[in-house]
Amino acid sequence: MSEYHDIIGREAEKMLEYVETGTTDSAESSFEVPAAAYTDPEIFAREKSEIFLKMPLLAALSAEIPNPGDYKAMELVGKPILITRKSDGTVAAMYNVCTHRGMMLTPEGHGSKKRFSCPYHAWTFGNDGKLIGVAEPQKFGPICKEERNLTALPVAEAGGIIWVCLTQGLEFDIEKHLDGMLADLEVYDLASWHFCGQRRIYGPNWKIAYDGYLEGYHFAAAHPETIHPRSFSNIMHFTAFGPHMRVGYPQNRIKEALGALPRETWGEHENEGYDFVRTIFPNVSIFFAPEITQIAQLIPSETPDKNITNLMFLRRDPPKDDTDAASIEGMMDWLRDVVNDEDYGVGLQVQKGLESGAVKSVIFGRNERGNQYFHKYVDYLLGGTTNAAPPEL
Repeated sequence: MSEYHDIIGREAEKMLEYVETGTTDSAESSFEVPAAAYTDPEIFAREKSEIFLKMPLLAALSAEIPNPGDYKAMELVGKPILITRKSDGTVAAMYNVCTHRGMMLTPEGHGSKKRFSCPYHAWTFGNDGKLIGVAEPQKFGPICKEERNLTALPVAEAGGIIWVCLTQGLEFDIEKHLDGMLADLEVYDLASWHFCGQRRIYGPNWKIAYDGYLEGYHFAAAHPETIHPRSFSNIMHFTAFGPHMRVGYPQNRIKEALGALPRETWGEHENEGYDFVRTIFPNVSIFFAPEITQIAQLIPSETPDKNITNLMFLRRDPPKDDTDAASIEGMMDWLRDVVNDEDYGVGLQVQKGLESGAVKSVIFGRNERGNQYFHKYVDYLLGGTTNAAPPEL
């Protein structure tokens, strides 16, 4: 058994212990966060400038643009970006903005092109961002093409995900950033999977939305017919890798499932008695399920009270036939509805409650250890803590 699966096996064993003892992974004490952290425009602006514009963000899944010439155009934290797969198989990231007059170069979506022609004046760029041609150059006049290439952004591909920094020239080390979470991603080899599609939903402040991925305390009350029949409510296990977390949730059948397996193999049987939600700071949640994998990308909107969430779905193999394809579509719709109707339905009411001024702070209990850690990390990155070192779980 690999070292990785040995670690997972020990976490499964811990989850079983929690179930048998009626306990859960716990912090030393409760922790309060000011209500303003979810509503204040100045705090929100600092979060965008200090976190979302400086840290590597998931921009695309490798499986979305698997072949040379493939591209994805999207808006990320208010920035129009273009991700391309070049002829040598590597990826490029750039602003989706023509360098002539600032026109959006191509609409949001996926496709395959070797060249992009601006719909305004037909300037043409290669999929590496280089300016190839200016329409009617003899009339336009002299121009240095190298100075008018598309504006490049720092980019890296690792763990089956394409990561982009939205600040030009701010390079990053993706392996260092992901820390031990990269090992989780590499075990799954996501780059070889099939991209099933995407669903988009709209919710409350990005931290209210993210809080829901970090605890199972709400399963019984908020998901009585969807998640709770599968998983225990309020029993979790937390492992941190820098600001990222692997959150374990024991299934209701954990004793039966693990009891039927040799102890040394428990780490090789995720989804058989236990599940994990992997969170990649600041805004990604990944749930590997046997049927389909959901990757949630939370994007702050223009104001503190809104976020845009892209739910992206992967499966190891493409659909076998039309019936299988229809089943995949149905599964994506069902998962979207669970998040939208149950999680974000609650979250939007939380947003209204906090904006009312009824409470000055929210309190996270000892059982909500992951939420405490997340908010401490946000505070650390915003410079709101006197500690020079980052928080520890």
